[in-house]
Amino acid sequence: MLGMILGVTKGKNQLELPIVNSCFSFCTDASNVDDSTECAGMGCCQTPFPGNISSFNTSCTPIPPIYNASIQSFSPCSYSFIAEVNSFKFDRSYVSSTNFRSKYTEGFPLVLDWVVGNGSCSEATKIGSQYACQAMNSQCINVSNGPGYRCNCSQGYVGSPYLQGGCRDINECEPPNQSLYPCKGNCRNTDGSYTCSCPSGFRSDDPQSIPCVRADPNKALKVALGTSAGVVFLMVCMFALRAEYQKRKLAKEKERFFDQNGGQILYHQIMSKQVDTLKIFTQDDLKKATNDFDKSREVGKGGHGTVYKGILKDNKEVAVKRSKIMNVAETDEFVQEIIILSQTNHRNVVRLLGCCLEVEVPMLVYEFIRNGTLFHFIHRNYGSRPPSLDTRLRVAQESAEALAYLHLSTNRPIVHGDVKSMNILLDENYMAKVTDFGASRMLPKDEVQFMTLVQGTMGYLDPEYLQERKLTEKSDVYSFGVVLLELITGKTAIYHDGSMEAKNLASSFLLAMKDGSLDGILDASIVSTGMEMLLVEVAEMASMCLSTRGKERPSMTQVADKLKALRSTWREKLVLEHGKSECLIIGSSPTPLMLRVPPQSSMFSTGAQISEVGIETPR
Repeated sequence: MLGMILGVTKGKNQLELPIVNSCFSFCTDASNVDDSTECAGMGCCQTPFPGNISSFNTSCTPIPPIYNASIQSFSPCSYSFIAEVNSFKFDRSYVSSTNFRSKYTEGFPLVLDWVVGNGSCSEATKIGSQYACQAMNSQCINVSNGPGYRCNCSQGYVGSPYLQGGCRDINECEPPNQSLYPCKGNCRNTDGSYTCSCPSGFRSDDPQSIPCVRADPNKALKVALGTSAGVVFLMVCMFALRAEYQKRKLAKEKERFFDQNGGQILYHQIMSKQVDTLKIFTQDDLKKATNDFDKSREVGKGGHGTVYKGILKDNKEVAVKRSKIMNVAETDEFVQEIIILSQTNHRNVVRLLGCCLEVEVPMLVYEFIRNGTLFHFIHRNYGSRPPSLDTRLRVAQESAEALAYLHLSTNRPIVHGDVKSMNILLDENYMAKVTDFGASRMLPKDEVQFMTLVQGTMGYLDPEYLQERKLTEKSDVYSFGVVLLELITGKTAIYHDGSMEAKNLASSFLLAMKDGSLDGILDASIVSTGMEMLLVEVAEMASMCLSTRGKERPSMTQVADKLKALRSTWREKLVLEHGKSECLIIGSSPTPLMLRVPPQSSMFSTGAQISEVGIETPR
């Protein structure tokens, strides 16, 4: 038996096209029919109903010669019908009797698959009032098996989407909806949905499916404390790791600088006892000694660096110099200079105690000299009487002896390179100490050092050095000549004499010597009757030191010897003059009398005006 559904659909251009769905049922004998309730092809068959059709017919057609008189004798009737899927259950008695017709006299249930219009949702929304989904909270659904669309209420709403106001909110918290929308805690309806939460003091991981239980009142605090502790621990670990990283990085950097600055060379020489006067300090040692290089510990600042007062662990006071630049190009040369400087042994040279090599620019540690610089002693000795001529000549002699020692008494001559009153210190007994070898150079015997950059201080610079860039011992002699001028004139190397114009002391002095007006430039506080020839000799020696040509200048040894001889001569005359001055000073004003030489007079006045002069024991 052939069962068919013949339908008609519309294709492109509205042309009608036939659609045929069919199935076959075979049954040659009543015993062949299955007891199954399914239409499997033995006595009953089924085929799906086609969609998107405008009309249809059903039919049952015998298939000769299969369908013959023998089959008709036990199954005289055939039926074709349309029914909802699963609404029909086959029975084998339907084949050989009229039970089928008796049971289904009222027909079969059907579900009509209907749609609105012939367009899609996107097209329907553009037709205005003819759009079928009229209710708020409704949605349009495209049909998959043909043209048209349907309307549904949105999730959380129920009713007719085709009527205005037809979709109503579902109250999920009231019966009978509670079975569909579970909540084990407090249910609260919202527009189109609901919320489910635990009451205060209770908790649940999912209150919709898991009942609420009484919460631990300290749990939140415990969680907060645990989280905070975890965060703090993590931060501590991060800081510790960073600190360790920085520590290792700093240690490697210190090691690199130590090797770069010749630390290994110096260390082996110290360990082999070749050097026993020098100590290697660490950066931490000097930081502690200077209170981390606090500004209040600064005792001097110049072109080469800053000097700090430091106190070591044994309470020994030292001067720590932080240089700005590395003065020696080669590591071996720098180490040799450090060693030689540490081995200098002269009472008028500031002793080098040690160094720190684990920084980019090495730091040097000197003995600490308490009474400041000669510059301040001469030019800024406020509130005190001016230093006597004897004191000035003694300081000059001691400084000259120190420079002579550096030039001659070591294996390699040491040229200071920056001799000036700021680099001559005075100890507690006002003994001169030459310091700050920031510009110093060690020269091979009988050689000179050629410099690419000018080093030193304006007003003290050797003119020959400025022109030829040749640094020799005679360069120090010139600079010392300027210091000697400061001692006898009381003026600075670059000074202002009642005007805004800066004057060079060396030039002014040489001009005064040439014009015979030396009395106008000397310090009046050291001018007294009977000392004229002494001051002339000192001035002449200073003039020789200031010679333009280095070959014409005396050596520092000659200068030191000359000053020593002058001091000896001056001491004898001073004793006589001091006896006379005591008679003149009795009953006079406590202010010392100062000799003022009039411009029209000879080089020195021969009057009875005598200045008060301090008496010191010769060294």
